[in-house]
Amino acid sequence: MSATDEARPETTEAEPLAVEPPVIPLVNRIAAELVGTAALVAVVVGSGIQATELTKDVGLQLLANSLATVFGLGVLILLLGPVSGAHFNPVVTLAEWWSGRKAPKGLGLREVAAYLPAQVAGAIGGAVLADAMFGKALVKWSTHDRSDGHLLLGEIVATAGLVLLIFGLGKTDHLRFAPIAVASYIGAAYWFTSSTSFANPAVTIGRAFTDTFAGIAPASVPGFVGVQLVGGVVGLALVVLVFDAPRTATGAGSK
Repeated sequence: MSATDEARPETTEAEPLAVEPPVIPLVNRIAAELVGTAALVAVVVGSGIQATELTKDVGLQLLANSLATVFGLGVLILLLGPVSGAHFNPVVTLAEWWSGRKAPKGLGLREVAAYLPAQVAGAIGGAVLADAMFGKALVKWSTHDRSDGHLLLGEIVATAGLVLLIFGLGKTDHLRFAPIAVASYIGAAYWFTSSTSFANPAVTIGRAFTDTFAGIAPASVPGFVGVQLVGGVVGLALVVLVFDAPRTATGAGSK
C-alpha cells in the first residue's frame, strides 16, 4: 500500500448527496393562499351562521364557532403548509418577509405582492360562499360594530401572540407542530381576548361582507387592520427579545 493510499480515507458505502427540495411555482403558492384563506373564512362565517340557527345561547354559539375554526384551521395548515407556508394572513406574510429579507431564500417582495391580494380576495370569496351555502344575501355589509378601545387592545394581543408563536416555532425548529399549535392558539384566543381574535387583516376584510354572527362593520375594519399591523410589529419584537437576545455562555466554573 502506498503512502497516498494510506492517507485516503476508507469508505464502505457512498455518502448520500444533499438534495434541494423542489421550488414550488409561485402560481401554485398563490392558489394555495387564495384557497386556504377562502376556506378559513368560510369555516368561520359558516359555523357562525350554523351556530346561531341552532341555539340562542351566545356562549354556545361562540363555542361552536371556535371549535369549528380550530379544526378547520389545523387541517388547512397541514394540507397547504407544504405549498405556500399556509400564511392565510397578511401580517404573517409581512412578518415573514421582514424577518427573512436578508436571507438568500427569504420571502421576496414579489411573493408578498402576490400573496396579499390573493389572501384578501380569498377572504371575501369565503364569506360570500358561506352566505350562499346558508341561503343568505351573498353580500350584505355587517352591522356588528367592533370599534371600542378594549377590542382594539384585544386584537393587538391576539396578533402579537400569533406572530410570537409562529416565529418562535421556527426559531426552535418546531414548525412541524404548527397545525396543532396555531389552531390551538386561535381557539384559545377566541376566549381570552375581548375581540375574539380576528388577528388577520384579510379575514377582517372578508368578514365585513357578511351581516352574520362573525361579521364586522366596515367602519370598524380600518381600526382592526391598523392594530393588527401594530400587533405584528410587537410580535416580531417579542421574538427578538425571547429568542434572539445575546446569550452569554455559562458553565460550572462561571461566577
